[in-house]
Parts: sequence; C-alpha cells; structure tokens
Amino acid sequence: MGHGIAQVLAGRGMDVVVHDPVATVLGTVRQRIASNISSLGGDATVAGTVALEPDLERAVSEADWVFEAAPENLELKQELFRRIDSAAPASAVLATNTSVIRVGEIAQRAVNRGRIVGTHWWNPPYLVPLVEVVQAADTTAETVERTMALLRALGKTPVHVRRDVAGFVGNRLQHALWREAFALIDAGVCDPETVDTVVKLGFGYRLAVLGPIENADLIGLDLTLDIHDYILPRLEQPSEPSPGLRERVRRGDLGMATGAGYRTWTKEQAAEVRQRVLTHLAAAAE
Repeated sequence: MGHGIAQVLAGRGMDVVVHDPVATVLGTVRQRIASNISSLGGDATVAGTVALEPDLERAVSEADWVFEAAPENLELKQELFRRIDSAAPASAVLATNTSVIRVGEIAQRAVNRGRIVGTHWWNPPYLVPLVEVVQAADTTAETVERTMALLRALGKTPVHVRRDVAGFVGNRLQHALWREAFALIDAGVCDPETVDTVVKLGFGYRLAVLGPIENADLIGLDLTLDIHDYILPRLEQPSEPSPGLRERVRRGDLGMATGAGYRTWTKEQAAEVRQRVLTHLAAAAE
C-alpha cells in the first residue's frame, strides 16, 4: 500500500519520500512502482523521482503530508504517530491508512491530534478511486477539508466518514458479507466455489453501477422491508470469527500464499486471479 500511495503522489508531480524500517523492503520501492506503471503502459521513469529514507524523523522533517501504511498493529501505529507528530512540521497533515482501527486510538500518544486523520485507500491505491477520509473526535474540520481537497486533486473520490467507528464504511460492509459467506460454508449450505460464483455472477455483477441504497430504492422500500422482516432474523449473528476460518489458520492453510485456504491454489492460478483483478480495475479506470 505504501509504495502504491507514493506512486499516486509522484505521478501527480509531487516530491515524495518513502520510509521503511526494513532496508531490503525500502530498496525495492522504486522497482515495485516502476513495475506497476509498466504493467499499465505508463512512463516508469516516475519511479526514479521517489526518494528513499531509512530514518523516519528525517523522512517527515519537511513534509506537508504524511501517509502511514504500516501493518495493522495498534501499538506500532500509536508509536509511529507519536514520533511523526514530534518530527513533522506543525502545518503537516498526518494520515493513517488503517483499514479497520479507529483513528482516535491510533492518535492517542500524539500531542497535536487535530491534524491526524484517517485516509483509507483501497488496494491497489493507484487504480481504485475511493479513499475514505475518517474524522476522529479530535480531527479538525480544516484537516478534513484539506485532505478531501488533496485527494480530489490526485484524481481520487474521497468520502467523508463523520464518525470514527471500527472498519469505517467499506470494511464494515465488506466483512459483513464475508461473515455470512463463511457461516454458509460452516453450515454446509454450499462450498466455497459456490459462494464466489454467486457473488461474482449474481448481485456482484451490478455492484459497480448500483449501490445497496440505490437498489433498495429501485425495488421499493416496501418490498425491502418485507424481505428484511423475513430474512434478517434468520441470518447468522456470530460475535466471533468463523470456526472454519480459525481452523484453517490453525493448520496453516492461509490462502494463495500457502496453496490452500478455503480453496486450493497453484501458483499459476493465484497469478491469474491477481492479473484478472488488475486488468478489470485498469479497464474501469480508463
């Protein structure tokens, strides 16, 4: 995510500095950006404009904007923002790319919490237009406005998430779907392939052009209410992750990286899925 966000910024002519504490990872940043751009038929020389800095404080010392894309570890992110807040210019906006953690929790160790905001980019950030701008309790309106304006200037579609809830909007919707999908498999209703086929070739086929609220208004709220009166009491309502998910992780079946998860994958099949996603998103972005 970090190098993808850097790619978007550099592609718009901005001076970009990337920091990573792992030297081998930092050393591949330009190569990964160039590979992304080349795969889309763009000018990969942009990658060479990105500066690399192994020291965090030096990386942010002259920044107007800081986008953090560290792993989803609250303790790690809290410490990062304590250091970034101390080292970055007072006028800089500090943004976290967390997918689910509340922004206010991440900002707890920082002094200047009014300039800390959530910017949840979607992967890959150089192709997916949406960015959720999450306003925590201490985030100032000016910070939100500046962030929305920058993202629009980058060609993105920012949305203002007005309450700092875990998972924000997109991931609360996405993981509600995943929760029900895993529950259907656990209950023996269908196999994993059927779940994916139903989503992709059923309601997922129209999701890019018809959101759930538009759909409800389209079919009529009276019909929507009748459907919900019947089905909602019958949906799974677990408060814990799926037992089947937990068991797969326990035995080391983690997905494409290990060759098996809910489905089995060869390296060629995994590569085909990744390429299919990139091809689809690139076509949608044209």
